Amino acid sequence: MADYIYSAINETGNTVSGSIEAETEDMVNSILASRNLIPIKIVIEDKNKISISSLMSFNFGGSVKTKDLILFTKQFRSMMQAGVPIIRLLQVLENQTQDKTLKRVVTAISHDVKDGLTLHAAMKKFPSIFSPLFLSMINAGEVSGSVPEILGRLIDIIEHEAKIKSDIKSALQYPITVLIALGVAFFVLLTFVIPKFVDIFAKAGIALPLPTKIAMFLYQGLANYWYIIIIALVALIVGLRYYFKTVDGRYLLDAFFLKMPLFGPLFQKAAMSRFASIFAIMQASGVPVMKTMEVISDTIGNTAISREFDRVRERIQEGQGISGPLSSAKYFTPMVVDMVAIGEESGNIEDMMRQVSVHYDDEVSYAVKGLSDAIGPILMVGLAAVVGFFAMAIFLPMWDMTKMVK
Repeated sequence: MADYIYSAINETGNTVSGSIEAETEDMVNSILASRNLIPIKIVIEDKNKISISSLMSFNFGGSVKTKDLILFTKQFRSMMQAGVPIIRLLQVLENQTQDKTLKRVVTAISHDVKDGLTLHAAMKKFPSIFSPLFLSMINAGEVSGSVPEILGRLIDIIEHEAKIKSDIKSALQYPITVLIALGVAFFVLLTFVIPKFVDIFAKAGIALPLPTKIAMFLYQGLANYWYIIIIALVALIVGLRYYFKTVDGRYLLDAFFLKMPLFGPLFQKAAMSRFASIFAIMQASGVPVMKTMEVISDTIGNTAISREFDRVRERIQEGQGISGPLSSAKYFTPMVVDMVAIGEESGNIEDMMRQVSVHYDDEVSYAVKGLSDAIGPILMVGLAAVVGFFAMAIFLPMWDMTKMVK
């Protein structure tokens, strides 16, 4: 795909210009004809040309909060439905937006649109703000002339995914807090409590039991080699972060997440819900199947599933349909494959995918609740193990001291 800059004559005889993303110049001609435009000049956009938005994009690299992006999209849709001209609309959004990053982005988009670029081409310059899904939906809306309707569907997707992420974070918040508190308690007991009792036991000449010896071994390791431990931990964390940013590292991490007990099925169901909802909405928006597959591959949120999806996409390009390649791919559940097959046979794949999305939304809700219910007992067992270990390390020698006194 490439960006083409065009000049054309509209129905009133005026010259208009803009940008279109397409594979060939012939496709650009077809798109312009569908908009009742007569092309005068079509050239591939010069990627080295410096515009206001490209200059501004170097000034900041931050992302925008989901709630701010949702509010921006809702305001955009409302004003478009009210018939506000695009330039005036962007000016209003620039004044209304509270987020500083998004405000600068809107300013840059407004300048580019004034210069003749399409909304999609202007937004495409800010990939950290607008996802491939967002950009593809905007492009589909501009081509079909139904941007407000597309924005409404886009809002549904963003809100839906924000809710799923919020539910998962809420389910993990309690166990993470408990684990942190447990780690702090373990460190305090090991470095401040155990050594004092060991001194008492040594003066009394008591042979230390195994739990106490283990605790002292851990304490001496921390006391004598703390700098080595810190350097090793920092090196390990930095190394893992660097590796997990690579393609292979990210793939291994995502594949590991999918195989984890309790968490794996939750991540898989969330990915299936995402796949089905995006597929249904993009098909309803008139996006071609192959473009839909490309967008889903980029936005599925898991590299392992995305890699499987790329293989599926290659087989679809060979004319094998959708359900056949999906059935041989890992991570795609039988229900998804069967519903896709039924949709292909009936010619109603959009509705089938909508039903799959609703089903897996419920599955994710149940999985999150089940995760919360299952983590409680696991944390209790872990807490009991830590408390029991330190109790044995302290009270077994004290029991021996009591017997000696008697």
